[in-house]
This record gives sequence, C-alpha cells and structure tokens, in this order.
Amino acid sequence: MVANNFTPINHLIKKPPLPVSLPKEVEPPLPKEIKMETAVEHEPEAEVRPYLQRRTETITLPPDLKRMGLQATSTSRFITYQNVKIPLADDKVLSGLHAPITSSLRWLATLALYILRQAHIGLKKVHGHVVRVFTYQRP
Repeated sequence: MVANNFTPINHLIKKPPLPVSLPKEVEPPLPKEIKMETAVEHEPEAEVRPYLQRRTETITLPPDLKRMGLQATSTSRFITYQNVKIPLADDKVLSGLHAPITSSLRWLATLALYILRQAHIGLKKVHGHVVRVFTYQRP
C-alpha cells in the first residue's frame, strides 16, 4: 500500500463567484417570506369611528356619457391587506398524505401540498414540529 505523501490544498483553491445577474431562462429568487394576502377596505379605529362620516365616492355622469355606455364606479382609496387562512394546518397536511386513498382528507392534503409546491414551499417535520421550507434551487 502506497502512503499519501502530500498536504491537501483544497482550501487554497478559490471558488468562482456567484453571477451578478441570472440568465433569462432562470426564475428570479424567492423572497425570504411569502405572504398570501387579499385586499380589504380600511376600517378606522374604535376611538376615531364616532367622529367620521362614511360617504360614497361615486360621481354623477352627464347624460351624454351615459348614452355612450360609461358607468360610474366607486373605489376605495384606503386599501389594506389581510392574510388568507388556509383551511388545513401544515401538520394535518403531512398526516393527511398517509391517509387512505379513499379518504377526503387525503385529497385535501394533496391539493394543499400542490398549492404549496406551486409557491416553491415544502413541508418538513423537524423535532416533532412541521416547518415550511423554501425549495428554490439556485442555478
């Protein structure tokens, strides 16, 4: 048997730097946290509410514009976002994947996992707790 008479120099080899820009065929990197939100109208605080008056913000159109087919719409200027609640908890998704194929829980868990994978999110069980893991792979 031949003895290796050399010192490893792997730590001296420089790795190529990461590219500054990505090619056009690559998806952009995901943010650290993904929030699914929906728009809702702003509601004032309870202490301010007695002093406010709600009014509609629709404008009256002249008759010639109405004949042309235009319609007045009301829009809210104060739009905030609230989180969308998913009907199935993450731990129920993982346990539902092991349910019988005829169970409705299995189908709902499969659908929830499909939606999570579309957002590049996976589920893992770590120390008895289910955590979400971002599955984006760098090119």
